[in-house]
Amino acid sequence: MSLRIVVTGTDTGIGKTVFAAGLADLLGASYWKPIQAGLDGETDTETVTRLARLSADRVVPELYRLRTPASPHQSAEVDGVRIDAASISPPDTEGRPLVIEGAGGLMVPLSGDTLYIDVFERWQLPVVVCASTRLGTINHSLLSIEALRRRQITILGVAFIGERNPETQTAIREIGRVRWLGRLPLLSPLTPEALQAAFKSSFRADDFS
Repeated sequence: MSLRIVVTGTDTGIGKTVFAAGLADLLGASYWKPIQAGLDGETDTETVTRLARLSADRVVPELYRLRTPASPHQSAEVDGVRIDAASISPPDTEGRPLVIEGAGGLMVPLSGDTLYIDVFERWQLPVVVCASTRLGTINHSLLSIEALRRRQITILGVAFIGERNPETQTAIREIGRVRWLGRLPLLSPLTPEALQAAFKSSFRADDFS
């Protein structure tokens, strides 16, 4: 079975999609976001495709494309769609690694009684936790790490996104007993070239295998 990695975040809007693009490029992987909530502007799949310069055969279409930018369960309700979480399973990418991006954090509901972490528990794939370096990330990160461990889901490590914050990064690594994979700085301008260069200087492909 080819390498398959789940990318989750401690919160929404922390740069998880940009990280997923960098990881897909670093690993030569395909990319899949099972559920897209919000179709105005560039979707996450379109962002990753552009930033990682993915060919069409490395982009797995979303299972659900919901119009309303909200939690998947709410977006589905507004759109009149039922998300069948039990049917969501990683696709076969024919030997190529696969980066799977969740939505928001682990406890995001997909339906009335199913959270994203329930799906991750069923898959039992290794997870990368993306954490912002801003205030509040210690609490959010440790809660996410604890939730994953309670489900016996393998944690590859924590990837930080944002400005350098060694005290916060050390606290999460030591208290959470997790590997620090690296830190992706905020990039301006955010271009494929800048992301590739920043990723190669901050992360090692071997740490994700």
